[in-house]
Amino acid sequence: MRVLLALEQGRTTLSAELERARRQTTDERDRALVLELTAGTLRWRNELDAALAACSRRGIADLNAQVRAVLRLGAYQIRHLDRIPSHAAVHESVELVRGLGQTRATGFVNAVLRSLVRKKNSIALPQRPGPDASRSSQVRYLTISLSHPEWLVARWLDRYGFDAAARWCEFNNAAPDLTLRVGPADEAEATMAELRLAGVEASPARWVRGAIRVPAGDWSRVPHDMRGRLFIQDEASQIVALTAAAAPNERVLDACAAPGGKTVIMAHRMTGGTGRLIAADHRPSRVRVLTAALARAHVTVPVVQLDATQPLPFGPVFDRILIDAPCSGLGTVRRDPDVKWRRSADDQPGFAAGQTLMLAAAAGALGPGGTLVYATCSSEPEENEQVVDQFLASHPDFALVRANPGASVHRGSDLVDDRGLLRTLPFRDGLDAYFCALLVRRRAA
Repeated sequence: MRVLLALEQGRTTLSAELERARRQTTDERDRALVLELTAGTLRWRNELDAALAACSRRGIADLNAQVRAVLRLGAYQIRHLDRIPSHAAVHESVELVRGLGQTRATGFVNAVLRSLVRKKNSIALPQRPGPDASRSSQVRYLTISLSHPEWLVARWLDRYGFDAAARWCEFNNAAPDLTLRVGPADEAEATMAELRLAGVEASPARWVRGAIRVPAGDWSRVPHDMRGRLFIQDEASQIVALTAAAAPNERVLDACAAPGGKTVIMAHRMTGGTGRLIAADHRPSRVRVLTAALARAHVTVPVVQLDATQPLPFGPVFDRILIDAPCSGLGTVRRDPDVKWRRSADDQPGFAAGQTLMLAAAAGALGPGGTLVYATCSSEPEENEQVVDQFLASHPDFALVRANPGASVHRGSDLVDDRGLLRTLPFRDGLDAYFCALLVRRRAA
């Protein structure tokens, strides 16, 4: 409840609040339950509110924030979990609201949730519309029954059509598996065998060679002595790092490097050469996270603090610069379900402005023939191809070249469009929505 309230007040993120909760919870099973309850309630928030509205004479939006959070948690357990008996969910919700000092609301919470239990299978939510349905009925289904913001599903609907938009929402509402990396890719087979002996359902990842896929609930089974060798990194994020194609003898800058996963992959690709990789980020907290991740991976590279929106403190010396730009994060809703409620259409211009500044700053530190790699974990064109097009229009000495994920990615060419832009799409690829473009500085004639 405290996690959900903090998120509703807009002062934090789900990952930050879960980290605080993790420090207060020692039992692995309790940590897993906290994640299940918070992430699940956020994923299904609109659907839960609609179901609660069918059981309450008071509007859900008009309730005290604490009471609303308790009701949503209780409703999620009743509607989506089968391991917690409904009577237990009702009882604990009443006790929770009483413990919060909302004693006058105990009867209300009890009545609403008991009504929800009785009506569980008869509450009428929007059904999946047929092929000839109106756009408004499609939006209503995606917004309420599949629990996504109206402004966002309307965008996906217009770009990709109803079936793709629905599959995208369904993808986001499913708890994600974990994708793990282990040092050199040739160690993956032995690591998978070790994980299976420990009772973990480990299997090769679908796209990235050497990556390991593990059901989210199996992380608690991973022996503690193995966890130091394993790195959790989404498969689409790994694909972007591989597409960046850092080479052993190059000078490379990772300008927005935290939390460090892409830096580690590039460092491994540069092993054995005479090149130099520099990792950077802006906020001190991000630099600390980056430094810790590199130390854990036994990667020794210089780490610097810099603001990538300002002119960089380097001459045109780099062969390759990765700008994994801060963005809306709308491509990672499956892993960060709070993002879809924190963002709005009005956020896009602000993110795009910062991203444009970063590309312009990085261009000044890139040598002739060098490659500027621009990436986001956003699904929206204002932060992706529109930023690239604006940069190219103002920098005629740069050209867009075709992205190439390389041999480390199965069927990598399937992820690259006709313009040469790499884009992962949840409804098509079963991956979070990432974007990557390669921009090469022309050599002087």
